[in-house]
Amino acid sequence: MSFTSLLGERVSLFPLKIEHSEALYLCSRSEEIWQYLPIQIKTKKEMVDFIQAAITRREQGDEFPYAVYDNKLNKIIGMTRYLRIASMHKSLNIGWTWYSPEVWKTRVNTESKYLLLQYAFEVWEAVRVEIITTVSHYRSQKAIERLGANKEGILRKKYNGQDYAVYSIIDEDWPNVKRNLETLLTNTYEKS
Repeated sequence: MSFTSLLGERVSLFPLKIEHSEALYLCSRSEEIWQYLPIQIKTKKEMVDFIQAAITRREQGDEFPYAVYDNKLNKIIGMTRYLRIASMHKSLNIGWTWYSPEVWKTRVNTESKYLLLQYAFEVWEAVRVEIITTVSHYRSQKAIERLGANKEGILRKKYNGQDYAVYSIIDEDWPNVKRNLETLLTNTYEKS
């Protein structure tokens, strides 16, 4: 099963391309974005290298990275991806998500996750989707919990010597999670 563009009302998720590097570099200049991520992208070359590495992992079947396009602002505002894709087990992770702070506290993340989860469960027929974040990244944990994911525990020193909180949604959870997300999207406020 191949992954594809995911089109929503506020956001569209497009398969990541090298051509997105300039726009992604420009929207990623806030240090707050990189505070809890294992790398920091400081130069255009680092962004190109980061994108090329993600594209290489897509070609190997390990990941499927997306550029997140804001339909309201008419520009790219971040990235997200499927990763650790285990086709045989019908499980994957959603991660490496970051957005320009100008869209924080809008419906962007909720709608992006809705599109990713809907495709994973309803088209790809996943049985399990994981979302992992560092234990110190409270804003991310709150956002994941707001989606309706179940916190399973802490993986100590899992990646880059950091502790990570592991959340999951399984296929039996999806109908309730979907209803919750649709309610959130109907009622989500937008920053003016």
